[in-house]
Amino acid sequence: MFAPSSLVMLQSCSPFQPVLNIAGNLDCGVLFLCDHARNVLPPEYEDLGLPPEQFQRHIAYDIGAETMTRALAAHFHAPAVLTTYSRLLIDPNRGGDDPTLVMRLSDGAIIPGNGYADADEVAYRRARFWQPYRDEVCAVLDAMLATGVVPAIVSVHSFTNAWKGVPRPWHITVLWDRDYRMPKPFLQEVGREQDIIGGDNEPYDGALVGDTLHEHSTRRGLASLLLEVRQDLIGTEQGALTWAAHIARWLTPVLAREEVHQIRFFGSRGDGLRYQPPIPVHEI
Repeated sequence: MFAPSSLVMLQSCSPFQPVLNIAGNLDCGVLFLCDHARNVLPPEYEDLGLPPEQFQRHIAYDIGAETMTRALAAHFHAPAVLTTYSRLLIDPNRGGDDPTLVMRLSDGAIIPGNGYADADEVAYRRARFWQPYRDEVCAVLDAMLATGVVPAIVSVHSFTNAWKGVPRPWHITVLWDRDYRMPKPFLQEVGREQDIIGGDNEPYDGALVGDTLHEHSTRRGLASLLLEVRQDLIGTEQGALTWAAHIARWLTPVLAREEVHQIRFFGSRGDGLRYQPPIPVHEI
């Protein structure tokens, strides 16, 4: 484990690339995101003082999410942007000033290497790892908008099958704020399945100020969907591919809806943004 002074010495020499951009058709109408794709750390942070088994838990990454994201991007011939580092380093799905951006304690696990993360270190991690992901998502969305087709955003996550010993019944859930254009029809598609339990804003609430979709969807007026799949269903590659196929089937009619490809401002339950009328595509 490095002391803060050691970290400062290493700041200028890390070759670690914090973002993965998967190329796709920019006019396909959908961008896939994966905030918590991997459980690895840049070499200079070693293991943050944690034993290997902690990196196999949800505290380190969203199990199965990268495989699903890649499969969905391939199915829709769509671009995708993924992070390449563990959220134990810094959480890309939190606002830049969120107190949980760098966690010192996560689900009962003390993270020794984050005990040294003072304001300067957090600022460094934010600039070196967090900001490039935000910038890349923004750049890809700008390029997609330039084609004249307004893209929707689908963010892929997974959740634990139990919390504090209480089983979670849902197989797949949707998190959303005020913009109903994708969540409602997607949940309707899931609801047609006899053996699938869907959840609406479970096990978390989708109105999180400063998170990835708040920044790139809510504030830009782009339709979006945050998907959560229970991790015990996608812990193997085959399981993740099977669920990606389910999601692709449910997502296809949703992406065919005209309103999904319009810019509309619904605001957020979290920050009080006001609704604004749609901006015609030709004015983008």
